[in-house]
Amino acid sequence: MPWRYFLYCGDKYALNSRESNTVFTVLVALSVSHLLNDTLQSLIAAVYPILKEAYSLSFTQIGLITLAFQFTASLLQPLIGLYTDRRPLPYSLSLGMAVSLGGLLLLAQADNFPVILLAACLVGVGSAIFHPEASRMARLASGGRHGMAQSLFQVGGNGGSALGPLLAAFIVVPWGQRSLAWFSLAAVAAMIILFRVGRWYQGQLVERRSRSVPTVAAPVSPARAAFAVAILLCLVFSKYFYLSSLTSYYTLYLIDTFGVSVQDAQLRLFVFLGAVAVGTLAGGPIGDRIGFKNVIWGSILGVLPFTLAMPHMGLLGTTVLTVPIGLILASAFSAIIVYAQELLPSRVGMVGGLFFGFAFGMAGVGAAVLGWLADQTSIVYVYKVCAYLPLLGLLTALLPNLRPQPTSQTA
Repeated sequence: MPWRYFLYCGDKYALNSRESNTVFTVLVALSVSHLLNDTLQSLIAAVYPILKEAYSLSFTQIGLITLAFQFTASLLQPLIGLYTDRRPLPYSLSLGMAVSLGGLLLLAQADNFPVILLAACLVGVGSAIFHPEASRMARLASGGRHGMAQSLFQVGGNGGSALGPLLAAFIVVPWGQRSLAWFSLAAVAAMIILFRVGRWYQGQLVERRSRSVPTVAAPVSPARAAFAVAILLCLVFSKYFYLSSLTSYYTLYLIDTFGVSVQDAQLRLFVFLGAVAVGTLAGGPIGDRIGFKNVIWGSILGVLPFTLAMPHMGLLGTTVLTVPIGLILASAFSAIIVYAQELLPSRVGMVGGLFFGFAFGMAGVGAAVLGWLADQTSIVYVYKVCAYLPLLGLLTALLPNLRPQPTSQTA
């Protein structure tokens, strides 16, 4: 299908569901762009073994690289989301991708630790610009199927995160750090796609200004909503602190503990990240059917037996257990996002920015803290401690039960 048909979302060519008015062309375009964006950012963690060896970095320094990327994104995303709630920026996604491209090219040429940190920060800024507005666009195109739309959007990101280690294993490891520049083609492709999506979004904004758009009342009081958001942030903390232990240190754990090669470790990381992508895709549609609070319950607590067992397994058992861990844990995030957006329906961009930003921040802080802990003890000890984090899922009991809200075009 030619790009002009795939991305043109007018009345004649948009592949909409007549029943739900879901704009699947936009959702697929956002998912593909999310895949390309997160492929670029996942290359940072994927090349940690190369950077560690080339520049004699400690686990603490590896954690600081992750912190530089994640914390930059964490600080900026809620602010950008709050701003775009009031002043939508249809073409900001292309700008964010351009900033990420600059960070990737700088990382390809970096020859010392401070420059690596700067490159990571630039990629973090690009991601901060991308996620809040893209999440809002996904909700606007959902036609009321908010869980499905959020999962489809997020699975692109998880797919990109899974591709990073695979590309690192087959391209960056054989060809070296400079080969990171080759992936600039992915950034350019994403910029083109996002420019076309921005045109659709601008048209939607013009249409909405020309007619009265119904708003959705908040289902609970502001105080109760704030309390529920705080609980959700605690759940995101437990999820991303644990995920950080795998995305940042799993390859190093496999290399140090089982003596596997860098390529073998990257392929096993790909298995885990692939499971994360599948879990993300499943979480939203299931939440549309059974309720997002139920998905949160199952996804946070259901992973506990597997996290407790993993540090005591051999190589095969460890690889196998990362599959249910990824599947179950990843199903939570899209449910958490949609649940929070239903709590605060007039602050969709801020909610997206807050939770994406907080997730990024927790992953960054987690990487730094766990890197320090690994230096002080051992990487095996880190996984034994992190195994208990899913117990925080018990806080889900404190979340209010939300009544189903009427479908609205509010974004």
